[in-house]
Amino acid sequence: MIIYDKKQLISPISKFLGLLFVIFSISLSIEYSKYQELIYEELYETKVEVINIYQKEKYDVLKLKTNNLEFFTSVPKQHTIKKLDLINVGILTINISFVDYLKGFFTNTIYFDILQKDKTFKDKIVEKIRANHTNDQISEVFEALFLAIPLSTHTREVFTNYGISHLVALSGFHLAVLSFLIYWIFYFPYSFFHTKYFPYRNKKYDLLLLTLCLLFLYLLLTNIVASLLRAFVMLSLGIILLRSNIKLITFNNLLFAFLIIISVFPKYIFSLSLWFSMFGVFYIFLFIKYFKDLKSKVVQILLFNFWIYFAMNAIVHYFFKVTTYEQLYSPFMTMAFTIFYPMELFAHLFNFASVFDKYLQLFLASDFYIFEVGTSLEVFIFYVCISFLSIFYKSAFIILNISMVIFNIYLFL
Repeated sequence: MIIYDKKQLISPISKFLGLLFVIFSISLSIEYSKYQELIYEELYETKVEVINIYQKEKYDVLKLKTNNLEFFTSVPKQHTIKKLDLINVGILTINISFVDYLKGFFTNTIYFDILQKDKTFKDKIVEKIRANHTNDQISEVFEALFLAIPLSTHTREVFTNYGISHLVALSGFHLAVLSFLIYWIFYFPYSFFHTKYFPYRNKKYDLLLLTLCLLFLYLLLTNIVASLLRAFVMLSLGIILLRSNIKLITFNNLLFAFLIIISVFPKYIFSLSLWFSMFGVFYIFLFIKYFKDLKSKVVQILLFNFWIYFAMNAIVHYFFKVTTYEQLYSPFMTMAFTIFYPMELFAHLFNFASVFDKYLQLFLASDFYIFEVGTSLEVFIFYVCISFLSIFYKSAFIILNISMVIFNIYLFL
């Protein structure tokens, strides 16, 4: 392995950060010009795709998305709008600030029309998923798992009550499974041509690049979900660093991945999905740093899933206070998901996924005793600070673990 002197790295890192700052400035300028176009007139008309529908008592809230913006609006209940529909909408743009524009704003609708939509590749995949199931709620789960189509409020609450919302938010694990499948699907065909025509090339590296290209297309298919983007950027960095014989699992690489994402997509700085994904990977790296030398791999795997879950609770419960005792099943479900996800992917490809539906219906129909416990701002700040200090000091990591135990006892008792 090549060892780089710290002084040698300062200049390239400074140049890299300078480049990211330039990209961020350009990206922010582009977003601001789009914002100016939006608010130029009080009434703005555009074609949008319906990403999600939140049902209220007297009206429905639509989450809408175009290539340029994402926002929320309300419509009367007497309509036939469905998820993934294309509509033409006229909205009011007064009192929308630039920060609101970046975060995703709510505005009033003046009028809307449902448009005829040509079937896209994504629509065809949705049809294939729905053809595998007779239960709409189950179809919805797999649309989220495979295409990052948001869950309805009720279904999302079920996953929140189980403490497994992270499993239906496409991120690193899902990308890892897809990477593995793509790599091995092309491994043997490519090996034939590699041996015959260009044996001088690095076969593994070529296959990784091919995998990366196909994953990029998948990222576009999902409308560039923030958590999946984080995983893709880290995978891309990993391949580059692997080629350069530089250590892959470092907190610096996680930071660089975050800076790359924000420099290209400034609005993602307001994405909870991205922040949860970043914290999740941060605690994974922290676990590896302090528990990588455990002799028993079985103990290490079990401890990994439980430790990450309990470590994230103080972060998650600052934003979401919903708590149930069923959330304690989360580490077990996360381990089971490593088998469930690729199995269901295979089952949907060959149209026999419905055989598992009766078990999923029982899972989704569970009743919960729900209570609310939140993380105070002071505890949140302390917990985040002690987490970051754990990168450098083992004593801070010990305090982090004590804090984690105390918080989780407080949470469930």
